[in-house]
Amino acid sequence: MAKIIGIDLGTTNSVVAVLEGGQPKVIPASDTGRNITPSVVEPLKNLVGDIAKRQMILNSKNTVYSVKRLMGRRFSDSEVKKTIEMVPYEIKSGKDGMAVVRVEGRDYTPQEISARILAKLKKDAESYLGETVSQAVITVPAYFDDSQRQATKQAGEIAGLKVERIINEPTAASLAYGLDKNPRGAGGHTIAVYDLGGGTFDISVLELGEGVFEVKATNGDTH
Repeated sequence: MAKIIGIDLGTTNSVVAVLEGGQPKVIPASDTGRNITPSVVEPLKNLVGDIAKRQMILNSKNTVYSVKRLMGRRFSDSEVKKTIEMVPYEIKSGKDGMAVVRVEGRDYTPQEISARILAKLKKDAESYLGETVSQAVITVPAYFDDSQRQATKQAGEIAGLKVERIINEPTAASLAYGLDKNPRGAGGHTIAVYDLGGGTFDISVLELGEGVFEVKATNGDTH
């Protein structure tokens, strides 16, 4: 049976993992051996990860990072305006008013940039497993709306992955911790999950009952 990989497509760093013997195993990057891959892309030279990050200072206008902040957002979105003030590369209004990245006169959607990261993680997984990988589960912040989730799924498809499921990050953390198997209390319970990310800090409140996780509230500082 073909392996399904799990991907945390992060704002600052991304991670890919696979289940081995019922336990999650983080797959190291094939080029560096590190467990994390910087979510950095230089699209003109097709550089992704650490190699893109290393040349970022000398090539800042052509190097894209934190593109997750733009996923599924319109150019007029207040979050996009904040991101424009934070990054050296150009962000423009593209088709249907959606935010796009312009590099040397060419526009790239956030999905296209994210697909470069996902494609590298896919390649790393294939190198580790010794087989072709075509299916993935990708995590997203609990506050992502339908447009952002659809954009994430599109990025996976561009990278050659069939996205079997989009899972909320706090739900994925709770599952990894084993709260679905060891619930406290017969009638379900409420838990808080803190996500101290490289570029964000979120908290989500989840309610667990009969093996089902429901996000009741989420908030935080995305910048």
